[in-house]
Amino acid sequence: MLVGPKKNPVEILTPEDIVKLPQQEQHKWEIAAELGLFDKIIEQGWEALTARESGRIGGMLAAAQRKKK
Repeated sequence: MLVGPKKNPVEILTPEDIVKLPQQEQHKWEIAAELGLFDKIIEQGWEALTARESGRIGGMLAAAQRKKK
């Protein structure tokens, strides 16, 4: 799966490829991997996630941002 800016996209095929992304994007992918959604996203894209799965990722991202402050 290609992610990132259109001029300079990054290909994500394994969890190790996540380090090539900007910090915020890395965190999103790490959370998806924790929830067991990494393979689904690689195969079908982010649009294949259910509302519940997307909400879980967003909620965990928001909680992490609140902790940082």
